Amino acid sequence: MLTAIVDYSSGNLHSAQKAFEKIMALHNLGSVVVTSDPKIISSADRLVLPGDGAFPSCKSELMASDAYEALVYSVVEKSRPFLGICVGMQLMAIKSYEYQETDGLGWIDGEVRKIKPKDKSLKIPHMGWNTLNIECNHPILDSIQNGDHVYFVHSFQMMVKNQDQRLAYTDYGTDITAIVGKENMVGLQFHPEKSGQIGLKIIENFLSWSP
Repeated sequence: MLTAIVDYSSGNLHSAQKAFEKIMALHNLGSVVVTSDPKIISSADRLVLPGDGAFPSCKSELMASDAYEALVYSVVEKSRPFLGICVGMQLMAIKSYEYQETDGLGWIDGEVRKIKPKDKSLKIPHMGWNTLNIECNHPILDSIQNGDHVYFVHSFQMMVKNQDQRLAYTDYGTDITAIVGKENMVGLQFHPEKSGQIGLKIIENFLSWSP
């Protein structure tokens, strides 16, 4: 089984790759490659889209990359399991309002907007460890419990319109979408590669998932 981490000049590719390699070696779950090669992306068994920075620049970089059409083909047409991480998750939305209105991939019925905690003493970006509150059963959450801690770094969040597509949230002065899911697609607002054993378990669940 081959998992492709899509390289489009955005995202913390090295740490994500190391986390996937660790789980794959431990559980014999295939191999992982960081690539922008459309042939590899089209033939991969699983796709991972990381992302760091601002939504508009990440979307622009993705659209300009060789990987874009192959990614859409693999996820939408071939229904390959897909994992979006941080801005890679946000790109799944219909649109974002970070700096400017920007269309997303349209895979999840939601919009990306700035976090506005009711408690004005809470700083933005939302940075650090916070708890997961699970709303829907999903294989990605196998052995994950309410209250488990994961690591966030973001100033914007996905506002999901179809609540069935929000699998978990966290509380930071307001409900913040933590995990989304639809059919063969899952998105994580937090960084599983920085979230210790809980993050590694979520990666293992993704690699074992058969949508």
